[in-house]
Formats: sequence, C-alpha cells, structure tokens
Amino acid sequence: MLDGVAQFRGLIGIALLLGLAWALSEDRRARPGWRWMAGALALQLVIAVVIVRVPPVWAAIGLANRAVTAIEQATRVGSSYMFGYLGGAPLPFELASGAAPPVIIAFQILPLVIVFSALSALLWHWRVLSVIVRALSWALQRTLGVSGVVGLGAGATVFLGVVESPLVLRGYFARMQRSELFAVMVLTMATISGAILVLYAQTLAKTVPDAVGHMIAASLISLPAALLVARLMVPGGGDTAEDRDAPVLRYDSSLDAVIRGTMDGLQLFLAVIAVIITVFALVALVDQMLSALPLVEGAPVTLRRALGWLFAPVMWLLGVPWEQAGAAGGLMGTKVILNEYVAYLDLAALPVDTLDARSTLIVTYALCGVANLASIGLLVSTIATLCPERRAEVSALGFRSWIAGNCASAMTGAVIGLVHFG
Repeated sequence: MLDGVAQFRGLIGIALLLGLAWALSEDRRARPGWRWMAGALALQLVIAVVIVRVPPVWAAIGLANRAVTAIEQATRVGSSYMFGYLGGAPLPFELASGAAPPVIIAFQILPLVIVFSALSALLWHWRVLSVIVRALSWALQRTLGVSGVVGLGAGATVFLGVVESPLVLRGYFARMQRSELFAVMVLTMATISGAILVLYAQTLAKTVPDAVGHMIAASLISLPAALLVARLMVPGGGDTAEDRDAPVLRYDSSLDAVIRGTMDGLQLFLAVIAVIITVFALVALVDQMLSALPLVEGAPVTLRRALGWLFAPVMWLLGVPWEQAGAAGGLMGTKVILNEYVAYLDLAALPVDTLDARSTLIVTYALCGVANLASIGLLVSTIATLCPERRAEVSALGFRSWIAGNCASAMTGAVIGLVHFG
C-alpha cells in the first residue's frame, strides 16, 4: 500500500501541468472561471471513479475486451490465409524445446488496424458510431458548456483517427472560432482512435490486464482534460452550434464503407510500419553517436536513458515512485518525441517488476494520446486541406496543440493514479 503523500502526489503534478498551460496562454488574464476549471477537474475524477471503481460499469466496458478478442481471431483467419505461418497459421516446423511461437508484428498484430478500420466505417455508415458520438457531444455540452461543434469533435476523436475525425467537422472549420479550432486540435492530440486503440491494447495484452477497457477509459478521461488545457492556452468558449445539414463523413453504401474503411486502414497499416522502421533506425543512429560519451553508472548513454532522466521528474509528479520514474520517464519521452506505439512496444518489453501495477497503469494512461512531433504535421495538413483559408492559423497552433495534448494525457495518468489504490 502507498502512503497518503505518495498516493496524492498526482495532485501536485496536475497543478503544475495546469500552471504550465496557463503560463503558455495567449491571454493569461482571460483564463476560464475557477468554477468551470473545478468542474472540468471533477468530471475527470468522476469518469475515472465510475469506470474503474464501479464494478458493473467496468464489467460492461470489459465486454469490449471480448469483442476485440473475437475481432483478433477473425483477423487471424485472414492474415493466416494471406501470410501463412508468418500471419499466425500453424508452424510448418517444430520449435526448439522451450521456445515460444514467433510473434511478427507486421503480419499478426497490425492487420487488426485494417479490419477494425473497415468495421468502424461500417458502423459509422449504419449510424451506430454517429449516435454514440452525438451522445458524448451532448454530455460534454451539458456538463462543461462547450459549443456543439467542439462537443461533436470530442466525440469523433474517441472513435476516429487524426485524419478521419476532422472530416466530421469539415463543414465547420471556416466559421468556428479560434478557441474552438484549438480545442478540436487538442482533443485530437490527447486521444486515440478506435483502430489504434485496438492495436495498442493488443500490444499490451500480456502487460496490462483488460487493456482495451483501460484504453477506452483513458480516452474518455482525457476529453475534459483536453478541453481544460485548451481553454487555458487559447481562452474563449465559442458558440458555434452543430448544424445537421453541414457536410460530414458519409459513405454511399455498406459496401462502400467497408472498401473505403479498408483502404484507410491499409494506409494506416503502412504508415505504422514505416514509422516504426524509421523511429527504430533513428534511435539506433542517435545511440551510436551517444556511445562516444563516457559511461554513466557503468552503462553507455542511450537516447532512452537520456529521455528517462529528462522525464523522470514528470512521471514522479504524476505518482510513479522515484525508483521507477527513470523507466517511466524513458517511455514518456519516447511517446512525446517519437511515437506512442513505440513507447507501448517498449512498455510491453520491459523486464518483469520494472514497474509495479499502479505505475504501469499511470504510464499506460499517460501514453494514451497521439501527441508526438509527427502528428503535428499530419493534423495541420489535414485541417489545412479541408480549410485552406485557415492554413496559417492552424500551422501556428500546431506546436501548441502538441504541448497541450501531452499535458492532457499526462493529467489523465495522474488522475488514474489518484483513484487506483494499492
């Protein structure tokens, strides 16, 4: 059990993150009211407690784990047919004694992205996802008083990716206020889409029990966190209402949804492969250059160790014990600078007992967002393509949205540390 000070150290981390957001504000005198800020913080805690600490709710979300398992098994049928034993079919040879079956990420795990993207498009066409998105939008409008367009954007980011979610709002970008535009960008940065959620959860399946449920919880908790940080950094509420006649993401038929969803998933599949190859290569190059430095504590300096030293204080403030903060900081640094999936791969590969159960959850939640340097370009280019007249404004807000997205996901890690006892 943790002592009281350690348990609630995350409150200090949350306060410092909000202080950073306010310090970087475009207008520090126009910060939101204390009651609204307290309400946003309270909403995060309520969501975390209800989802994680109320057994019936957690059991209901746990059904998603079963659904993902079913999708994984179905995907394995297709990947086995296409890639043979590389994709999960029975091995044509005997393994050495004690050896585990090989897990090839590109052929056994990443195909989930394609299948889930197609399913998401189909469910959107059938209006299942659109109903859920509008329900989330309504809840945020009633609880935090956000405008209809920001609420719609918040709901879309939970299920759709960096490229797809702006399509839901393409009819609004030209007329939404600057604060609303920034809020939408931060919401996108601070959450992960359904297809990526499944990929990350499967990567962590052996490290984090009920990983799918935790990923869903992380995205939901991050919604009010993102809205709070966004309003601190670019003040202004905005009042752009949702227009049911505005252009939105549409498919011509169920078959069109499946085909287009599959093609979108294929692009994401290839992008993930390319990013992982590039990131690992760049890390290896940096490590080769750092090897010229003197040993530190008997070990060579590496990029991950350097990031660990840099972000260790941050993770300690989120609630991770100091003796584990170096490893947690390395993961957070990898996520912030490089890519969150690479960070999750590193988390899954950590030696047993590097992080305790509580620290593992804090890290899992803190990493659950796409706010990395590459996402700045992707998000800015997507919105600028949909609304060319605001290209310069979106570009100017890109780096700020990266900072805000990371602050929001870090707050989510601190919140889960506050409600997790033991």
